[in-house]
Amino acid sequence: MKPNLSKTEIQEYGTVVNRPLSLDHKVRLTSVDGLNQLLADTMTLRDMYKKHHWQVSGPTFYQLHLLYDKHFGEQAGIVDALAERIQTLGGVAIAMAHDVAETTRIARPPRGREDVTVQLFRLVQAHELIIGATREAARTAAAGGDDGTNDLLVSDVLRVNELQVWFVSEHLVGAGIADKDEEAAHSVAKAHA
Repeated sequence: MKPNLSKTEIQEYGTVVNRPLSLDHKVRLTSVDGLNQLLADTMTLRDMYKKHHWQVSGPTFYQLHLLYDKHFGEQAGIVDALAERIQTLGGVAIAMAHDVAETTRIARPPRGREDVTVQLFRLVQAHELIIGATREAARTAAAGGDDGTNDLLVSDVLRVNELQVWFVSEHLVGAGIADKDEEAAHSVAKAHA
């Protein structure tokens, strides 16, 4: 006898079940929504690091190959922490690649190998998006009294992403992309694409 797989969901995505956490339902729902967006973006960044780890080439191959793999591992840890926080709050963590691809705000890189400068620039852009969203989600969580989410976002997500963006940005010094002028940075990246 085959089970009816069309009726297997025990909780819909985008909902939260009650948990005795002394947090209002609306606060938990708001936190879960923000965390799921960050989770999708972080999963995308994590996978970009692995893609670049496999495809990097050039004179800085060895250093970047190791750096990308280290950052991949750190992002994988963040992915797990975000998903566990979502589940703790009574939500459903986004999990499947096709759902992540539909949800992430990070631009999809091409399948092929890219120049190191473009790889680095893509990573910086992704980090910047995640850092901005993390700050906003942390403020919202704090305002709602969700100290656990705020702590996770500030202590784990924000600090790791800030440190990683520093390491990646240092590889762009002199490439014209690390400049404050975003228009010039986009022009350089486009020229390398």
